[in-house]
Amino acid sequence: MASAQSQEDQVLEEETSFVRILTLNRPRQLNALSAQMRYETDSNVKLLILKGKGRAFCAGGDVAAVVRGINEGDWISGAKFFSKEFILNYLMATYTKPQVSILNGIVMGGGAGVSIHGRFRVATENSVCNTALFLVIKVFAMPETALGLFPDIGASYFLSRLPGFFGEYVGLTGARLDGAEMRACGLATHFVPSSRLALLEEALYKVNSSDPAVISAVIDKFSLEPYLKDHSAYHWMDVIDKCFSRRTVEEILSALESESTNRADAWISDAIQSLKKASPTSLKISLRSIREGRLQGVGQCLIREYRMVCHVMMGEVSKDFFEGCRAILLDKDKNPKWKPSKLELVNDNMVDQYFSKINDDRWEDIKLPARSNLPATAIAKL
Repeated sequence: MASAQSQEDQVLEEETSFVRILTLNRPRQLNALSAQMRYETDSNVKLLILKGKGRAFCAGGDVAAVVRGINEGDWISGAKFFSKEFILNYLMATYTKPQVSILNGIVMGGGAGVSIHGRFRVATENSVCNTALFLVIKVFAMPETALGLFPDIGASYFLSRLPGFFGEYVGLTGARLDGAEMRACGLATHFVPSSRLALLEEALYKVNSSDPAVISAVIDKFSLEPYLKDHSAYHWMDVIDKCFSRRTVEEILSALESESTNRADAWISDAIQSLKKASPTSLKISLRSIREGRLQGVGQCLIREYRMVCHVMMGEVSKDFFEGCRAILLDKDKNPKWKPSKLELVNDNMVDQYFSKINDDRWEDIKLPARSNLPATAIAKL
């Protein structure tokens, strides 16, 4: 197996006949961009495998560094960071060759973007992650509302396409899903016991085909249907749909509290507490984003989310992103002081601002690369 190591161990590249393996070192996953584009035009490459290094493949982007830059008066650098990340997400969502992402570790936030958009996403019993084509999952979560942010990286596209209103539940509460739950809701395409991962990788290295059916058949040989734990919220999809289909966050919270008077399910009380602890502004823009995502393609979702994240970094409406990072990532007192502090103080006009273009001469809408004549296997992977 040939191996090439890029500068500063940012991305490790390996070759095995018709397969290319990228091992991404957090937080340098964006450096996979050039390699991906190179492999897509190489006729000798049939399959791309993405792997993470370490316990957590990626717990999201380096948001602390972004915040430090903004505090120094440089929000444009943060915009450039997110622009590169979203372009990578778009390329993975529209990639024309089979990708298998093996993400054996905890995956949250931005880490989801380098996983869920792929063709095959494989979960295990003790690892969580999202991947482009192949996913190994231990814990999946979208914790952005607790940080004063919102589910980005195209999340309004893939969360809105989960069964019923499960995407609203995951996106608003930041609920953690294990591998079985990811398989049940469709975030994962396969479930492979961790004891079989080495054998699966070995089998994939021998693949000489770009046919998704062939790749899927290889993974199928090592897959099984996992056991969904008794306490999993997915067992109560009727309640989730009843509550999270409501028009506003206030109505969702009220519906959950009403349900809690009739049942003592832990997932309901956890959801209520998560919503009450999250940034009110983040909750409202997140719900609207997911709802708009139901009617948009992945490219449209990423363009809109880029506008939203730029507004978040500018902090004209709310500075909750900075406060969330302070409380959760920097000082770690886990006691953010949100402003506005209550849902009823966040009006529709405030929410509207996050979906508008930025009034700054230095800013421009994200320019996604042209992707023409895409085969059916390169779109609608969820």
